Amino acid sequence: MKKTEEYDALLPNDPPLRAVRAFEAIARLGSITAAAQELAISPSAVSHQLKTLEAFLQMPLTEREGRKLILRSEGREYYRSIRSAFNVLRQATEHVREQSASRQVTISLIPLFGMGWFIPRLHGFLRENPDIDINVVYANHRNYLSDAADISIRFGVGQWTGYRSEKLMSGKMVPVCSRSFIRLHGLLDTPDQLLPLPLLHDEERNTWMQWFQQAGVRRPLRSTGPMFEDGLLTLAAVQSGLGCALMREPLIEPYLDSGELVKLFDRPIDDGRDYYLCVRADSELSQEGLNLQRWLLREAAGQ
Repeated sequence: MKKTEEYDALLPNDPPLRAVRAFEAIARLGSITAAAQELAISPSAVSHQLKTLEAFLQMPLTEREGRKLILRSEGREYYRSIRSAFNVLRQATEHVREQSASRQVTISLIPLFGMGWFIPRLHGFLRENPDIDINVVYANHRNYLSDAADISIRFGVGQWTGYRSEKLMSGKMVPVCSRSFIRLHGLLDTPDQLLPLPLLHDEERNTWMQWFQQAGVRRPLRSTGPMFEDGLLTLAAVQSGLGCALMREPLIEPYLDSGELVKLFDRPIDDGRDYYLCVRADSELSQEGLNLQRWLLREAAGQ
């Protein structure tokens, strides 16, 4: 069966999509007439598209049984194969339509920032902006380039290619432990009393050494003890009473205020990394995004 010029320029396995769409409608609805009504074209145009697809595949997909058009076995198999693809397309299209119809803004966050700072304050923004839908996603802090959010809260030194950044809050750390840890080991009066106690490490093991040196403790410090990949895991370890950790104070305020966690010494250490509000440099925020940006800056300034 000779292929027509309609798809001569296509890749060898790239089907004529208009014809595939017509066949999917025929198979799903059961007739050319119903497919024509859905596609808003004439029945003869649908028949033409069906013939185009059959010519491309070099096999008949349908046959007449009396006055009815039915699928041959090849047609049933082909329909099963393309049905899920059309479902995905319809769902994706509906999702985009819903997004465009709603006043939505997406923000990406490091988990501990979300739990310790953003979510406890979010009710205030929603109260001021009841018509805005907030979409909160995880920020991949190992690969920020994969971030497609409107606004992202990032942790670092403030320089990311393709983004404008503004410092939101300090990343200084203080030593903390759980209330149960204090009951077990007693109150601590001086930093050197921490030396024999279990210490937890957030991301790397050098920060405790730097903190002890800054606090005037000169004795060598072991660098052993559990290390955790991010602050959320470190927080869980501290809450469970595993040991003391250096944590970033703005993100654990709810736990300090409730008394669940205890700040051992008011001796912060600054490793040069802070939290930044970032937006893409190649596009402008929507009004909804601007509202969220202004609210974030205002909340951070007032904390």
